Amino acid sequence: MTIDWTALGQVTAVSIGVTFAVVVVFAFGVLGLARYEGAREQGGTSAAGVAQAGLCFLACVAVVAYGIYLIVPQFH
Repeated sequence: MTIDWTALGQVTAVSIGVTFAVVVVFAFGVLGLARYEGAREQGGTSAAGVAQAGLCFLACVAVVAYGIYLIVPQFH
């Protein structure tokens, strides 16, 4: 039995890349919430901040749900 190191390397690279991307998108969502809270403290609102946070968190949920779909064989 031989191990295909190329395939293992590719899976590792994709896993690290997707993890980094999800963390960055989540950070943008937190930034959107911070913008909203900052505007609210000054007596205003920030619809852009709420929209940014909502879209970013929705994207994170979609990526995690897709990953679970790929891992759990009963969903196929």
